[in-house]
Amino acid sequence: MNSREEAAAAVYKELYREGVQVLTPVLNEEREAQLDTRLLLEYVCGTNLQTLILDGERPVSAQEAALFREYVARRKNREPLAYILGEWDFMGLSFEVSPDVLIPEQDTENLIEEIMKDLHDSDRILDLCTGSGCILLSLLKYSNGTTGVGTDLSERALAMAKRNAERLGLKDRIDLRCGDLFAPIGENERFDIIVSNPPYIKTETIEHLAPEVRDHEPMMALDGGEDGLSFYRRIIPEAVRHLVTGGYLFLEIGYDQAEAVATLMRDAGYYDVRTIKDYGGNDRIVCGIKSIRQ
Repeated sequence: MNSREEAAAAVYKELYREGVQVLTPVLNEEREAQLDTRLLLEYVCGTNLQTLILDGERPVSAQEAALFREYVARRKNREPLAYILGEWDFMGLSFEVSPDVLIPEQDTENLIEEIMKDLHDSDRILDLCTGSGCILLSLLKYSNGTTGVGTDLSERALAMAKRNAERLGLKDRIDLRCGDLFAPIGENERFDIIVSNPPYIKTETIEHLAPEVRDHEPMMALDGGEDGLSFYRRIIPEAVRHLVTGGYLFLEIGYDQAEAVATLMRDAGYYDVRTIKDYGGNDRIVCGIKSIRQ
């Protein structure tokens, strides 16, 4: 018996089947259980999809098997996969994540794509409630000469955004500041684009969210007040003071908030206010332009 066989405690494809069996009843979706199990196994073993297909008999060490089962147990308790892995892909980039920040969602990629249509080289961007920094850092990564400021009330979130900036080679183009929305921004500072994915879930709705969100993601990044609009009421009028004339304000919204947020923006004097849908066909973004009269 060779040393690899002696160290083996399990077979790759059998561990995969074990994980799927554990997670399917909890997640109520076999496809999700299969994906999560495969990603956890690949993370622990340093493998990829081809391993399961072509090398399912691969021996797995006792240490790897134990760690895999620990991770499966955490997922069974509805801890988000992204927090277990400690990183998550967004816009083709890898971001460090933890319970200190929201997990970057695919719907938010629509926000990046829309902003990119109006983003010019050397533009200055302000990202409110920056969290992991995924929005601002993606915009900087896929543009030339742009710089940005990210604000957040959480020092831990900002520390993570700083690490993400370093891993993406963008630390010299981003300025991270701790404070409530515009509080860390100087009176005379102006930006070409202001963007935010603020807390927008109604307080009473939070208890009905999926356990992955309700029990693990940061509450301060979820709770948008009684009607979910409290942050929009603060951001929209104050952004006027920090946008250049003709500058853009982009806001991610809940699926049922487009009319209310667009009205707030029009009432504040923005023009060309429009709503953009996400990949699923839901209203996801409201944007407008600062008028010369504001």
